[in-house]
Amino acid sequence: MTLLLAFDTATPQVAVALHDGLDVVAELVSDRTMKHGEQLTPLIDAALRQAGADRTDVTAVAVGAGPGPFTGLRVGLVTARTLGLVLEVPVYAVCTLDVLAYEAVRTAAVAGPFAVATDARRKEVYLARYDETGQRVDGPLVEHPAAVATELPAVGEGARLYPEAFPNASGPLRPSAGWLAQAVTDEAVELLDPEPLYLRRPDAVESSARGAGR
Repeated sequence: MTLLLAFDTATPQVAVALHDGLDVVAELVSDRTMKHGEQLTPLIDAALRQAGADRTDVTAVAVGAGPGPFTGLRVGLVTARTLGLVLEVPVYAVCTLDVLAYEAVRTAAVAGPFAVATDARRKEVYLARYDETGQRVDGPLVEHPAAVATELPAVGEGARLYPEAFPNASGPLRPSAGWLAQAVTDEAVELLDPEPLYLRRPDAVESSARGAGR
């Protein structure tokens, strides 16, 4: 039996799914934002119940590696590594932007080259560019929208937040754990070590660095 547990904590919402090797058998999204630590474990347990399974049935774990905020990514990656260790199963990390790109291509939300832009807060976006097949050709990076403005179709919440920079926004807004699971099952995305793609250092580190430079 194959049972892939997939989850992403790179956005304000927590997304969890289970895939049995053929299809997604359970998928849940948190109803509250910015509560990753409180909601991830209960959502995993609820998804397992929905699929009529328990944790010992899980054969692999897939997790979104970001880019995203420090706290959310830390919750997701630590949980993934802990489950992998306890259950003695492999852990696969995937760039969250790649998951959005995979979904956009598979659902025909885009045609030709496109960009994926997610909300990085601080009036910035996390951005990567893709070819028509959904393969990443540039990024990910964090930048002000005006600096990475494009007429290409742009997928993701960042594109919707800054229409002046991304006038051709389309496709999914936030990453789906179901599509993450499908992408890993299809071996359609680059598999990474379970380490977070922060792209910027935590606020506390930045404050220390500024203080040291005075």
